[in-house]
Amino acid sequence: MPARPTRRDSSLAATALAAALLLSACGGSDNSDAASSPSPSPSASPCWAAGSGSAGELPGVEGDFGSTPVLSKPSGEAPTEVVSKDLVTGAGATAAASSTVSVNYHGVKWSDGCVFDSSFARGQAVDFPLDNLIPCWQEGIPGMAVGGRRLLVCPPESAYGPADSGHPLGGETLTFVIDLVNVS
Repeated sequence: MPARPTRRDSSLAATALAAALLLSACGGSDNSDAASSPSPSPSASPCWAAGSGSAGELPGVEGDFGSTPVLSKPSGEAPTEVVSKDLVTGAGATAAASSTVSVNYHGVKWSDGCVFDSSFARGQAVDFPLDNLIPCWQEGIPGMAVGGRRLLVCPPESAYGPADSGHPLGGETLTFVIDLVNVS
């Protein structure tokens, strides 16, 4: 069993990873000019899955547990409250607020659908103590069972705060697809 990361180690690693991935956010997509073009207008969405669109107010999600999800552009406005929706219901151990979880996750910005972080892209699940994560995850993961896949939509207040918070993702509504691999 790997050593449990400390709060400081987890925070530093998560911050460094988010910053590194943010710098390359749209550069790895099929839209190769997205990284060099000016910021898109709210109606332009260079990173959402091409040709896809969701009939609902939440992003559509394609892909099975264990595979990199593909998210389609939602038709509605970004939610102002945390949204937690099971896509696959797990049958294993259940995560509690005090758990350390092993997850695969894929995070995109609601504003443009660009990926800002993905453990699927790195090919390795990540272990996190829930009580050390953003409020949205602390609220949206407890009760999830191993083997489950969940969609979490995190308004700025439950993610990294307002645009002037000093965090590169401040002011963004974040969307995550999370596969719960293990709980300890």
